[in-house]
Amino acid sequence: MVMVIASSIAAIIMGFMVIFIRTKAQKKPVSAKKIILPPVFMSTGALMFISPFFRVHPPQIIEALFVGMVFSILLIKTSKFEIRDDDIYLKRSKAFAFILIGLLIIRIVGKVLLSTSIDYGELSGMFWILAFGMIVPWRIVMYIQYKKIHQEHQSFSTI
Repeated sequence: MVMVIASSIAAIIMGFMVIFIRTKAQKKPVSAKKIILPPVFMSTGALMFISPFFRVHPPQIIEALFVGMVFSILLIKTSKFEIRDDDIYLKRSKAFAFILIGLLIIRIVGKVLLSTSIDYGELSGMFWILAFGMIVPWRIVMYIQYKKIHQEHQSFSTI
């Protein structure tokens, strides 16, 4: 239970860091690189599955991916772009912070409830898969939206 509490505290700190970073990032123009790199960096976390302690059974992989993809819908809905000062920016969304906090609360409650029936290592692996299953679709949609608005902006600015 100590590990569940410690990891929950770490998740809360990381969640607030994400909100802070995202709020700060909204003040700078977006680039394709800034959209693509977070999932690439996060993918290094898959190395944890080398250790048997973190291995997850196939049905749990599917469940975690599915839940992550469902959660990504909320992030997709709150991530829109706009053109300002001849650059592309992420639109500010007051709902984004609340959605992230809500997802964090759901994750912590889920971890506490599931920690009684699933090994801590396996549960950690599942939550990593859930997070990865959430960030990848979100960033893919962001990239597609970015490319579309970038193309429109390029064709508009050449007229």
